[in-house]
Amino acid sequence: MDNSKYNSSYSEKGLWEKIAKYAKKTGRGVVVNALKLYYAMALGVATPAQVAAIIGALGYFISPIDAVPDVLPGGLADDGGVLTLAVATLACCSDPKVVEAANAKASEWFD
Repeated sequence: MDNSKYNSSYSEKGLWEKIAKYAKKTGRGVVVNALKLYYAMALGVATPAQVAAIIGALGYFISPIDAVPDVLPGGLADDGGVLTLAVATLACCSDPKVVEAANAKASEWFD
């Protein structure tokens, strides 16, 4: 899936607002994946090409207009799928610093 059309939907503020609003509804796994993408970029672990993919995936997550609108039942499932696919295909997301930062931040909300 080409998420580049969602690049304009990405902002750090938008990401934190989306997570705050939907964290409990989407579950820890989706939030951790979003955080892995964010921290791969924020910690400078991602290459420029990976940053482009991350911004597209996070933009898709933030945007209320996507394959299945967020307001519909199951509307966040496609968002979770895009985040999971991005994390699985981008090696930068498995960097130990990224994983540690994502899990630590998620623990603030879920533990």
